[in-house]
Amino acid sequence: MTLTTAQATSLARPLTGRVAVVTGASSGIGEATAQVLAAQGARVALLARRGERLAAHVARIEEAGGSALALPTDVTDPASLAAAAADVRSRLGRVDLLVNNAGLALPDQLDGSTGNWQRMIDVNVTGAFAVVETFVPDLLAAAAERGHADLVNISSAAAQSVLPGFAGYAAGKAAFSHLSRNLRARLNPADVRVTNIEPGTVDTELRDHIDDPAISAAVQEAVGSIEGIPSGTDVAELIAFAVGRPRHVNLPHLSVLPTREV
Repeated sequence: MTLTTAQATSLARPLTGRVAVVTGASSGIGEATAQVLAAQGARVALLARRGERLAAHVARIEEAGGSALALPTDVTDPASLAAAAADVRSRLGRVDLLVNNAGLALPDQLDGSTGNWQRMIDVNVTGAFAVVETFVPDLLAAAAERGHADLVNISSAAAQSVLPGFAGYAAGKAAFSHLSRNLRARLNPADVRVTNIEPGTVDTELRDHIDDPAISAAVQEAVGSIEGIPSGTDVAELIAFAVGRPRHVNLPHLSVLPTREV
């Protein structure tokens, strides 16, 4: 059987024609997801606070033949999110694929200070919900027009387990995972597929943000004891697989763990 040019392109770039937004796209899972989605044909808007990094990522995507847009954005700032959404619509089109990935992993501060707790709630819960609120009108409109759209929330395996020293992070991610379940009940009847992904240990810079030397050393030691840690690209490829399923198929909950992590 000989494939036509259009058929070959469809197989090689199955997300052609889709408009994707990836938050937390300056590093780690978000950066890798933007690259993978663009390689598969999507036009991708990269949102994060670190604009210089975003610009470098977009340059690499475009050099590889992809289409991407860098939009420095703070998910805790409603005005920043609204401006980013307007830019995406005017420059790329209506969003039909949202990867809600921005997040922080900071240790508990049981010293009377609420700084780390509040930052994680602001980003991992309130900010994540604000992203959904901002883009869900696009997703609903896209689903009504083409039969489906996708919301992918990146939670954490910490949502399901005890994580000593990171109770605030675990609590926030548990809230996010439960939010995903409720969003699925609300959005899936309108053909917006909701997928919640809970990665375990992944080789990203997220753990490098810990500013407590003792906790940082303990985390680095624990991570170093695990052989074969998934990369951001491993998670990104799972995201691309999930959103590439036929429109009548939804993968609502996925976990990604190192094989030897128990």
